[in-house]
Amino acid sequence: MLGMVGLRAEDAPLESLTASIAAPPSIGVEATTAPTGPKRFISAGMLEDRGFSTFGWIEAGMGANNWGSPFNGPIVMADRAWQGQVNQMVVATERVADTGGEGWAWGGRADLLMGTDSIFTTARGLDAFLYPRDAIENVASWAFTKDYGLALPQLYADIAYADTNLRFGHCYCISGYEQVPAVANFFYTHAYSMMYQPFTLTGMIGSWKPDDGLTVYAGIHDGWNNFSDSMPLQGPWAIVNRSYPGAASTAGFIGGATLKSDDGRQSLALITITGNELSPLGPQPGDGSLVGNRTLVSTVYRNDVTDRLTYVAQGDTAWQFNSALPAGNLGQQPGLAQWYSFVQWVSWKFDERWTGGARLEYFRDINGYLVYLPYRNLAQAGNPGYWSGGFAGNFWDFTLGLNYRPNTNWVFRPELRYDWFTPNEGANRPYGRGIGQGIGTSGDRLGQFYAGCDAVFQF
Repeated sequence: MLGMVGLRAEDAPLESLTASIAAPPSIGVEATTAPTGPKRFISAGMLEDRGFSTFGWIEAGMGANNWGSPFNGPIVMADRAWQGQVNQMVVATERVADTGGEGWAWGGRADLLMGTDSIFTTARGLDAFLYPRDAIENVASWAFTKDYGLALPQLYADIAYADTNLRFGHCYCISGYEQVPAVANFFYTHAYSMMYQPFTLTGMIGSWKPDDGLTVYAGIHDGWNNFSDSMPLQGPWAIVNRSYPGAASTAGFIGGATLKSDDGRQSLALITITGNELSPLGPQPGDGSLVGNRTLVSTVYRNDVTDRLTYVAQGDTAWQFNSALPAGNLGQQPGLAQWYSFVQWVSWKFDERWTGGARLEYFRDINGYLVYLPYRNLAQAGNPGYWSGGFAGNFWDFTLGLNYRPNTNWVFRPELRYDWFTPNEGANRPYGRGIGQGIGTSGDRLGQFYAGCDAVFQF
């Protein structure tokens, strides 16, 4: 993430985590800890002498749905029902590029993530296999089992001069409000809009902060969740439309800006990510792939209405050309996949220990291009369940939750959630007992009630 790019060290969160670029100070685990911050237990003398801090967290939880399905429908990270999950065990080391407002500075960061969330943060050519693996992207290569594995979601260096910063390497994407690190979110589960944005990008991204109210971002990346995978010009899934502009290149653009009010209570972030991405034409070797432009525009507005009440809204729209899917609505260009969403969060801080929150989301996957089940099965080698078809229609989720902090190191996050789905004509159903019984198996229900709780310990 680039939310803290170009800021001085004293401006960074006490947890030394780069949270969402529009994260409000009264929602999310890290922002609402006490002013003293969590107690740290890792000391690396050689690194500390060079300005690095080493820290981490452990997140574990459990949730279940009312249908008794082994998978909690499209709830992806907390996906296994009635199965305790160590979602994240993270160790990170970071040096903030602190210029003090002038001169040169350098920094960097590396994160190692172990747990059931690892398969969702992989990048092709690093901790995931290259693309021509069962014609499925991001099949985890550092997995121990179907549930557990390792990932390296961040590995980057920063070079800063005064109010400008240039980041090289592999880092979390800066779009959207909810983020991968458990300490940066209010809820245990995630909105659909978070799950269907790129988690990581690899490349070079710069930021310029001319004043306290404006930060501008621009950079070049290597594709969604891609580290070193090139476009397949040969082989069983080679691109069949090579005349498409830039068909041989994975390079894309990311850019945007964050605006903040003078009192710091309101912010508006707009991020655009664009570039060519692949869509496989079939599950069999020789079927080939199509290449087309994929663009995402994400906008996040935050308002700290009072010291207790915070409101956040996010609107996303995205499209993929040459998606290899039929049009999902009248008037839509053939081969074009589209998805968009609108999400709202509200939180109320009762006291230093208790905060309540709610989330309401509308997410539309017009073509069933993005949402497939169960993703954990799809992310395994030899499981081409992608071809059973996705879930074309409208998703809604309404979530209520609490954050309880007995001290500065612990937070407990119980939540209740209801999801419902209005399908396009003839579309698969995403909830019910059938989910997870076979690769790509659909359910038989249009709604789902979910209850879960996790605990996060920072060290």
